[in-house]
Amino acid sequence: MKLGIVGLPNVGKSTLFNSLTKAGIEAANYPFCTIDPNVGIASVPDVRLDALAKIYNPPSVVPAVIEFVDIAGLVKGAGKGEGLGNKFLSHIREVDAIVHVVRCFEDDNIIHVEGGINPQRDIETINFELIFSDLEALERRYAKAVKAAKSDKSAQKEIELIERLKIELENGLSARSIQLDEEERTIAESFNLLTFKPVLYAANVTESDLTNDAKENSHYTQVVQIAKQENSGAFVVCAKIEEEIAELEEEEKRLFLEELGVSESGLDRIVSASYKLLGLISYLTAGPKEVRAWTITRGTKAPGAAGKIHTDFERGFIKAEVVAFDDLMKHSSVAAAKDAGLVRVEGKEYVVKDGDVILFRFNV
Repeated sequence: MKLGIVGLPNVGKSTLFNSLTKAGIEAANYPFCTIDPNVGIASVPDVRLDALAKIYNPPSVVPAVIEFVDIAGLVKGAGKGEGLGNKFLSHIREVDAIVHVVRCFEDDNIIHVEGGINPQRDIETINFELIFSDLEALERRYAKAVKAAKSDKSAQKEIELIERLKIELENGLSARSIQLDEEERTIAESFNLLTFKPVLYAANVTESDLTNDAKENSHYTQVVQIAKQENSGAFVVCAKIEEEIAELEEEEKRLFLEELGVSESGLDRIVSASYKLLGLISYLTAGPKEVRAWTITRGTKAPGAAGKIHTDFERGFIKAEVVAFDDLMKHSSVAAAKDAGLVRVEGKEYVVKDGDVILFRFNV
């Protein structure tokens, strides 16, 4: 999973990115501190891996990972190339989803490019720049489709969809908020539009807002309302706290958050929100050599899940031996769970569930 972190300059993007990935990039109080995109990897927290490791004691424990891309702050005119905009926007096309960091805190010591805090205005500024860029992309695609339609009648559907999308985008709507049927959605995905990508709004608040009740912060509630209107995700985060705990060991981090009265770290919140938004789940493989988490799309059948490990597993799939994580923990071993009748043999039509512990049988 690849997430692009975007937002206006000085809203906390690079600070949050540093905290999540421990990348140590520059985070300064001026626009365009980040020029080229910074890329970092973060492990997906999963207590199930630790529990399985205690049973199998393997030399290798491999969590699922998220790749974060810290994309420079966008400004008005980015869609037309201002502020190095075209270069920045091209990086967004490569991600699976966008994490849009929105500043929801007041601090006179940290400048805001628009002179004050206004989440709705800030979100609209970014969205309009993405829309402008998409309109340009659709113009180019339209010209190609018209040319192709002279010899390929199927191109007419693409032309009609482009015309419809252009009207909606010109009215200020993001492509992801437009109702499309399955065929239209497949065609739209091939356009790789920025505003078609799923969005998570990260409301960057103060420590007191995070530890008390962020609902008291009118800026945060505004972000949540906007997210609901466009069927996007939203979560609250304090980049400053994330920066403070970034270098702590896991136990120290847990104690620190407990003292603050916070149950989840920023990474936990992003993982939870992004998995929900993108419809992702994790299944697990476990044995004396390795315990590992694998991320798949909800609804994936057993052969497809096996293919995440290796294409040979999918091509030569025979069966899957499956036990639910909770059942395995209850009986402390696969053998005991099998004796209790909790290990199932599933075929090609089995839809993998979150937390399934699976052993694939295959032949190639």
